[in-house]
Amino acid sequence: MAIQKTENIWHNGKFIAWDDATLHVMSHVVNYGSSVFEGIRCYALPSGPAIFRATEHMQRLIDSARIYRIDVAFTRDQIVSALVELVRRNGVWPCYIRPIVLRGYGEAGVNPFNSPTEVYICNYPWGKYLGTDASEGVDVCISSWTRIAPNTLPAMAKAGANYMNSQLIKMEAIVNGYAEGIALDVNGYVSEGSGENLFVVRNGVLHTAPLGNSVLPGITRDSVLQIARDLGIKIVEQQIPRESLYIADEVFFTGTAAEITPIRSVDKITVGSGKIGAMTKSLQAEFYGIVRGEKKDRYNWLTPVAVGAKVPVSV
Repeated sequence: MAIQKTENIWHNGKFIAWDDATLHVMSHVVNYGSSVFEGIRCYALPSGPAIFRATEHMQRLIDSARIYRIDVAFTRDQIVSALVELVRRNGVWPCYIRPIVLRGYGEAGVNPFNSPTEVYICNYPWGKYLGTDASEGVDVCISSWTRIAPNTLPAMAKAGANYMNSQLIKMEAIVNGYAEGIALDVNGYVSEGSGENLFVVRNGVLHTAPLGNSVLPGITRDSVLQIARDLGIKIVEQQIPRESLYIADEVFFTGTAAEITPIRSVDKITVGSGKIGAMTKSLQAEFYGIVRGEKKDRYNWLTPVAVGAKVPVSV
């Protein structure tokens, strides 16, 4: 999916032109993958654009940087304000927002401490992540690639280096004709997709893997859990054996990019009836109702962007 560039990018507290956001080839991040980042959606509500769970996303960004010992010169709230101002200036919504903290041009060695920290934020139009048929369900496979194990790379950090593992999962799925792959953890239990958390429904109970199964603490994952609790759905966070996916009534992905995407089949075994299940539908209805402004934002998830009378950009 090609990126449609916008006018401004936020860099270390200032706005620069899109084409001016460049790095030296010897930057630490280029050579060693030393970055942490976020992906955030800004939705077009009838009242105007609003950023989904901006504070929680920026807290995770700060947490990821802390895990990797990257000092960030900006507070969480300062970065949230930058998100809002960037969307306002560019006048592009709905959109995807990408904040990234990286180690720049400094020493040419593994030691990162003498490389400067750079903070960028860009936004651009973006549509469905897993394809236009995602609303009808996607076909996935179990990946031969295992998720990063504890004490290798920290799975709770949303780090660029971690996504080399995700790329292997994604590429394997694509070349074999699937929309996405699901990785198992080092002990053979279900972890997550290349860029999504996973939920399984069986006999009216909603199951998801705990963070200890090399799971990223997803913001949309947390949102679904909150909605499920309010709907009175029984939730179980525990290890999920691979075969549970084959006998599940419903399976779906969650993530900023994927939102709530049902899974139609796993390893060519049809999930349930092969159609979107009742629980998935009810969770989708609440989630999309809130982010589209059709239902009250009862969780205060949306940060409005005051932009006047600008017209939303179609994606």
